Amino acid sequence: MTALSQEEAFARIRLLRSPNVGPVSYRQLLRRFGTAQAALVALPDLAGRSGAYRVADEGRVANEVAAVRGAGARYLFHDAAEYPALLAELDSAPPILTCRGDTTLAAKPCVAIVGARNASAAAVKLARQFAGDLADAGFVVVSGLARGIDGAAHQASLNGGTIGVIASGIDIAYPPEHADLQEQVASQGLLLAEQPPGTEPLARHFPSRNRIIAGLAAGTVVVEAAPKSGSLITARLAGEAGREVMAVPGSPLDARAQGCNQLIRDGAILVQSADDVIELISAFSGAPRSTFRESVASFDYGSDELADTPADVAGLLTVAPIGVDELIRQSGESAAAVQLALLELELSGRLVRHAAGRVSLTL
Repeated sequence: MTALSQEEAFARIRLLRSPNVGPVSYRQLLRRFGTAQAALVALPDLAGRSGAYRVADEGRVANEVAAVRGAGARYLFHDAAEYPALLAELDSAPPILTCRGDTTLAAKPCVAIVGARNASAAAVKLARQFAGDLADAGFVVVSGLARGIDGAAHQASLNGGTIGVIASGIDIAYPPEHADLQEQVASQGLLLAEQPPGTEPLARHFPSRNRIIAGLAAGTVVVEAAPKSGSLITARLAGEAGREVMAVPGSPLDARAQGCNQLIRDGAILVQSADDVIELISAFSGAPRSTFRESVASFDYGSDELADTPADVAGLLTVAPIGVDELIRQSGESAAAVQLALLELELSGRLVRHAAGRVSLTL
């Protein structure tokens, strides 16, 4: 990529912060108009066909840029050479991240280690052992800086290489007791955030954070997890991305182990040591041995641009998610025309995008 001008970089941030512009629509707009500056000019007319639209306030974005600089962070754009290559493979990859630390770590073999916040002492010890051994073997450990398993994984891999992905802004430490650990990760490893600075870690931000953790790594290890925990969301997202899903088994009598046992039953690979993980990841060729939530291939749109006239697909949509490729087949329209129709629905707040390339109408 050629170096971005300050004006184009600012326009990209403003475009992404505009209401109803998500990762997929952001990329479609850049592909259609070439630059974010051109997209910002064209958007009101484009979205006017399907609903009201407003561009993100220029002053608010300027304040955000100042806050990023004030936090000692910088922006990382999706087409930058240092943007993590594995993460970029996801359709939902964040177009813009804020970061502190060494971005070259993301180019090394990465393994995510996640698990329960209220982890048992044995599980915390095991997470430290896994993370330390993986770091010693040259792997970068990725986690979410949460209490329990996440914190143990980061602490044990600080000297070897660790990446922390947070659900808040880059300037917010959460949980508060991990403020020192988060600073260590930023100074000795790499700290990444998708949310703008000043954003508190709301519940809805954690699944988005989890997709980044899963996307950065060739495989995800779940050490201990309850049946409906966020760690299982990370595992599911890793499976959908076509990455290895691994789990440490536990006693069926311990509720904190039920999630891992469930993963193994559903196709995750049972691992009992870092050597098991290293064997899997070292041989990873893009075709995972784990069968947990087989990945769904994205529809290949080719290199065509967005159409000038949107397809009439609204009548085919309901609140139940459906694959974009199925919409193309059922509508009989070109992929480009369907893309444009979905973009207009998204800009008007009527469309929700889901994992595995599915879409639905908003409730």
